[in-house]
This record gives sequence, structure tokens and C-alpha cells, in this order.
Amino acid sequence: MAYLILPLIIAFPLLELYVLIKAGGMLGAIPTIALAVFSAVLGALLLRWQGWVALQRVRATLARGELPARELLDGLFVLISGVLLLIPGFISDFLGLLCLIPAVRRILVRTVMPTPPRTPDNRQAAPASGGRRPRVIEGEYWKEQIKD
Repeated sequence: MAYLILPLIIAFPLLELYVLIKAGGMLGAIPTIALAVFSAVLGALLLRWQGWVALQRVRATLARGELPARELLDGLFVLISGVLLLIPGFISDFLGLLCLIPAVRRILVRTVMPTPPRTPDNRQAAPASGGRRPRVIEGEYWKEQIKD
């Protein structure tokens, strides 16, 4: 896996540059630069707005007394999408816009977040923290002895 990171770090900017040059050849230099600047400004605005929404969801989850794991991961993907939109290039802009779609973020959060283990009777165990609390029924009992 470590051997894949260096080629990706080298290949991604080269691929971005190639797409920018091709788009510049098709659209012209000024429209291509305008699109790159527009996507960076849009990324900054969306990052600010979506980040605020994610922060509000984290606060609401904390107010309910639950751990905001999903909300924090959702906010992380919003942050990643904003950074991708700030990077000049059309491939990173596409990936950033893709990460801003809530359904795509939910899929990404589900793939990153571990699922709770299953119990022997094939039911999903309750989360260790947050989520639903165990149901407690209070009562009294006594033992009666039956005499023969």
C-alpha cells in the first residue's frame, strides 16, 4: 500500500495539469482560468456553510448525550471536499463535488465506520457508546417455596 502512495502523489497533479491543458484547448485560456477560480471560491463558500451545518449536528448529538462519531466523520468528508474544491483542477473539483452529495457522504461514512459485532443469536449488538441505551425494567420479586 505504501508503494502506491508515491506514484499517486506524482500522477495526480500531472493528470490535473493534463486535463487543465485539454480544457484550455477546448474552451480557451480565460474561461478555463475563470472556471478554476470559480470552483475555488465555490469550494470556500461550501466548506464554510457545510462545515457550520456539520458543527450544528455535532452539537445536537452531544446535547442528546450521544457520541457524535457519524457526525464527525460526515464533517471530515465535508472538509475533504472543500479542500478538493480549493485545489485548482477539474478532477479534484469533481471529487470534491461528489463528496458534498449527502448520499455519497453517508456511503463513505458507512464504509469507514466499523459495524458493531453480532450476538450469538444473530442480532446486532447495541453500540458500546451512544446510540440506544439498554432497556431497564424495575420491579420486585420473591421466592415462594411450595410445600408438599
